Amino acid sequence: MKSFKHTFEQYDWNEILSSILSKTETNVIHALSKSKRDLEDFKALLSPAAKPFLEQMAQMSSNITKKRFGNTIQMYAPMYLSNECQNICTYCGFSMTNKIPRRTLTDQEILREVDYLKSKGYHHILLVTGEANKTVGVDYINNAIQLIETKFANITIEVQPLGQSDYQILKESGLYGVLVYQETYHKGEYKKHHPKGKKSNFDYRLDTPDRLGRAGIHKIGLGALFGLEDWRADSFFTALHLQYLQKTYWKTKYSISFPRLRPHSGGLEPKVAMMDSDLVQLICAYRLLDEDVELSISTRESEIFRENIVNMGITSISAESKTNPGGYVVEQQSLEQFQISDERPTEEVVDMLKNKGLEVVWKDWAHNWK
Repeated sequence: MKSFKHTFEQYDWNEILSSILSKTETNVIHALSKSKRDLEDFKALLSPAAKPFLEQMAQMSSNITKKRFGNTIQMYAPMYLSNECQNICTYCGFSMTNKIPRRTLTDQEILREVDYLKSKGYHHILLVTGEANKTVGVDYINNAIQLIETKFANITIEVQPLGQSDYQILKESGLYGVLVYQETYHKGEYKKHHPKGKKSNFDYRLDTPDRLGRAGIHKIGLGALFGLEDWRADSFFTALHLQYLQKTYWKTKYSISFPRLRPHSGGLEPKVAMMDSDLVQLICAYRLLDEDVELSISTRESEIFRENIVNMGITSISAESKTNPGGYVVEQQSLEQFQISDERPTEEVVDMLKNKGLEVVWKDWAHNWK
């Protein structure tokens, strides 16, 4: 059966990174002059040679976003259902080796959290769990979706990779989208950071978006966790993955997220630092590569950074996020998966967006999909 793995194996990490780093000013100027860009242009826009062109890239990215999405930005909220996990991941507060109190929300607790988010105006929710099949497997996730399906325009999940038939079951219950980050596309480094648990299977995770596509999931979210390996190479492979999926499952919508390592219990220091200017460059490069892909920024980033980036290509933003199960009202002191940076309440973020000339879209642009 065809999968991205066949495409992925045709590329060498070191060769890709070397190619990106060797791009010149001439390559960047050529990429910026084109109306439609390919992955070679994307390499140029990721390269150190593109740094002097950052202001131009930001303006072009802003113009493209306004043309495609108007002066709008979508808001969503994550809701953590459980911190139970059977994996060892070096960068995650929920890692099985961390001696923390484990917590999984009951139906009543889920509804209490939902009531809070609804009171804030949210119509787009992201359900998040650790990766523990026995505790928060398909049955638990399916029950949670059915419990809240009538309360939200869109329900997205970020949980352990599942089988195609599992995704089809969840879709029938009301699932709209799935976020599944490869973390890093560097196979050797991936193994170092995932030494035990089902998540240690690099290929199974790599093939997850294919299973999502075959299951007919409406939206698939991709991304890499910046700090595990070189952000430029990881971003190239994410873009390669995106273009493969767009060609193969052309009815599906796609989004890209930009998580950077954040402090957590038993924290990991980034192997490769990603500066704010690097992330700005990357966001603009993605927008210049693809006018239609949704670009999302979370509360991992600071207030100041988010205020500066919302007009440069971002189409989706979270606010007031809690990364612990029950963090909104049920059990506010339970352990977080990672520390957020922008802790402002939803109302303040909405005011900031309006002051930036943006109209807040509470529902997904395709909220009539049902």
